[in-house]
Amino acid sequence: MPRLRLETFVPGATPADCFALSLSVDAHAASLAHSGERAVGGVTSGELRLGDTVTWRAVHFGIPFRMTAAVTAYEAPYRFVDEQVAGPFARWRHEHLFTAVDGGTLMVDVADFAAPLGAIGRAVDVLVLERYMTRLLRRRNAWLAERLAGAVQRGGRAGAV
Repeated sequence: MPRLRLETFVPGATPADCFALSLSVDAHAASLAHSGERAVGGVTSGELRLGDTVTWRAVHFGIPFRMTAAVTAYEAPYRFVDEQVAGPFARWRHEHLFTAVDGGTLMVDVADFAAPLGAIGRAVDVLVLERYMTRLLRRRNAWLAERLAGAVQRGGRAGAV
């Protein structure tokens, strides 16, 4: 089962701003607009909280997917976890960590996932999904960091999309 760990430094931003924007359904959809990602069930706008679910619809590899995720841990403003409760993965768990560091916040993503279908799924994990998910999360994080840094430069709050 692949385990991704990505670090993104966000200059000038606080853990609270990073935490809030990372939990924004609207920011998630905007950051992954290239895949047509949109919320179609559960919480479909605003900021997620502990126990909330959201069902996403997106197109990846030219195939439409639906995934329902739940916020299963919530320790504002330093950590939350979302996990798939229904969808294409045999397992999806994504931990988000936010730590104040000199000059800003370090966002850390730890994603554990597995494709279905046993040995075939493990091959897909290694040959395709690990690289694809890394690129997807990096793209999302770059969008978040740009949005947050821009808000800091404008002297405003970063939580709004």
